[in-house]
Amino acid sequence: MTSEAGLAPVRIGLVSISDRASAGIYEDKGLPSLQDWLGRALRNPITWETRLIPDDQEGISACLRELVDEAHCDLVLTTGGTGPAPRDVTPEATLAVADKLLPGFGEQMRAISLRFVPTAILSRQVGVIRGKALVFNLPGQPKSIAETLQGLPDAQPPVPGIFAAVPYCIDLIGGPYLECDPALCKAFRPKSAQRPQPGQAPANC
Repeated sequence: MTSEAGLAPVRIGLVSISDRASAGIYEDKGLPSLQDWLGRALRNPITWETRLIPDDQEGISACLRELVDEAHCDLVLTTGGTGPAPRDVTPEATLAVADKLLPGFGEQMRAISLRFVPTAILSRQVGVIRGKALVFNLPGQPKSIAETLQGLPDAQPPVPGIFAAVPYCIDLIGGPYLECDPALCKAFRPKSAQRPQPGQAPANC
């Protein structure tokens, strides 16, 4: 979605983690999928920091530190490397740079994916805070990326995606105020934390 005037800029780091894609053996689909969904979901102007790196624990941790500490990203999302295979080390690399753990991100992603495949219990995604940035892991498949971010709005009852909680989380850690396109993802904030849109009165506490 096109960004709107007056909204806070946000810097987002995207990391696709794959030995073969980073070596050029096949085309990376994680970064384009993430940029497409986030670009449509957020109304804020976005500066992207994208990285395509191999499955190396120290290298992943170094990349996450660089995106938060040096590039000053407000939000960092990774894709790939979260299964049980020996080279799947993204969760360990993410936990190594964490100041705080947010278990709910992984729990909700697995709950969504279990609607489709029983092997979702093998996924090990985590969410963490580093400094004033939110960092979390996503699945490797583009379809699963969209499902976990957006949720399942047509399910009965509807299943919320993880991104609905992201704007308020970033509020709480001192980041920019993010506005979502409610047609794709309706962000949830307590009334006391909501800012009025132009022409609207402030929300009551």
